Amino acid sequence: MLRRAKINDAKEIQRLVNFYAKKNEMLPLSLSELYDHIRSFFVYERNNRIVGCGSLRIIWEDLGEIRSLAVYKKAMGKGIGKSIVEECLKEARALGLRRVFVLTYKASFFKKFSFKGIDKYKLPHKVWRDCIKCVHFPNCHEDALIKRL
Repeated sequence: MLRRAKINDAKEIQRLVNFYAKKNEMLPLSLSELYDHIRSFFVYERNNRIVGCGSLRIIWEDLGEIRSLAVYKKAMGKGIGKSIVEECLKEARALGLRRVFVLTYKASFFKKFSFKGIDKYKLPHKVWRDCIKCVHFPNCHEDALIKRL
């Protein structure tokens, strides 16, 4: 079942995201960040356990970002990530965003949704708001992709 995240989901979302962060596959999230942005998260629940999550964050008046998309390995290949991305894109359209981007190590997954490659430095609001604080800046190896809605 796909639903909006609730406050009491924060620790499980953090556990899921940070599982992949420890493998250098995504950036970690603190509980403080999660509580600040819990309303932007969707979770996928199976057997009363969160098995996937992702969020849509507003970056600028016409630009959003899908972030922290994670699915436990045992639950992969079942359409969970797809459902979360589709819900984020639906939300982006409802909010009136014209573009949504991702920074990812899994570019092929997002290309299935018609995301196209872009130079990450064409996303200055993202770079100067978030990337500059990242331990990998300026040597980021994530791919930037964008989708026009």
